[in-house]
Amino acid sequence: MKRVVSFLIVLAVFVATPLFAASVPKMDKEELKSQLGSENLVILDVRQGRDWSTSEFKIKDALRVDGGDLSVVKTYPKDSTFVLYCA
Repeated sequence: MKRVVSFLIVLAVFVATPLFAASVPKMDKEELKSQLGSENLVILDVRQGRDWSTSEFKIKDALRVDGGDLSVVKTYPKDSTFVLYCA
């Protein structure tokens, strides 16, 4: 019974994740460039481990979020635009 429940949870995650991801708006680099310097723009660099440490590309003024802890968003106004930068 425990294995069945575990399987159903894993299945639910795999089904729900793409559905949720499809509803998140995406921003291309040209749109991001046009908003750089905007007062309500917050760029969160959520790359982990080697993806971040070995990258030669880092967005100026991006806030590094280590360990996936996004609680930092609570410190910004609700009308902020958050951009998550990942590998």
